Amino acid sequence: MARRARNLLQDRKASAAAEMALVLPLLVTLMFGGLELGNYFRNEHTLVKAVRNGARFAARQNFTNYTACSGSPGGTVVADTQNVVMRGYISGGTNITPNIDAGDITVTTECFGTVASQSMTGIYYGRADGAQIVTVSARVDYQPVVGFFGFNGAHLNATSQAAVAGI
Repeated sequence: MARRARNLLQDRKASAAAEMALVLPLLVTLMFGGLELGNYFRNEHTLVKAVRNGARFAARQNFTNYTACSGSPGGTVVADTQNVVMRGYISGGTNITPNIDAGDITVTTECFGTVASQSMTGIYYGRADGAQIVTVSARVDYQPVVGFFGFNGAHLNATSQAAVAGI
């Protein structure tokens, strides 16, 4: 009996398989966790860039669409800006960020008569309300590649502001 025990302890034939069985779960977790984290950051970056482009687009619309100092701009600015954020175009195209729709995007505006105690001049001179600022925000549910790494229920958030140039 002692001889069998000694032979079993000295046997090295299956040691590589045993080591692999111990290390494999950690390797798989690292591999898929890195994939999921990279996908999350890629989608976050894509959304931030799309919202920034949407704010630039909305800021270059005519002053006639920005008559109120609070709320949403008039005309088709909101719908067009939502399309720019979702697809990169005013019409057509496919969604840039997965799982995004128009309800996830808000476009609001507000006025500032002074900024850092400086009065508005230039294209804002003579406007009673001062400089009009448009804010584009988006909150999108993250769509995970592999759902078991804790990313279920995560959200992608982005906000960007731009001064209305009225071009």
